[in-house]
Amino acid sequence: MASDEILVDARGHRCPAPTLRLRRALEAAADGARVRLLADDPLARIDVPHFAAEIGAEVLERGEAGGVLSFLIAKPPTWERQPSRP
Repeated sequence: MASDEILVDARGHRCPAPTLRLRRALEAAADGARVRLLADDPLARIDVPHFAAEIGAEVLERGEAGGVLSFLIAKPPTWERQPSRP
């Protein structure tokens, strides 16, 4: 992990918590920041890329080791907090 990455460790949490934690980290981060999410919920394989596409973020890396999923997301420069859907 690079020192300029923001780490969000959501291991041990189930859907939708990993994606919600990622959302909060991106909201607080500067434009263009890179956030690494660690999750062990298998649904994150689907939820995280879908969320990233929805907000226009780029998934720079994705991987899995020892049952832990890792995603590196670049915050889009023009993204602002969107209201949560019901």
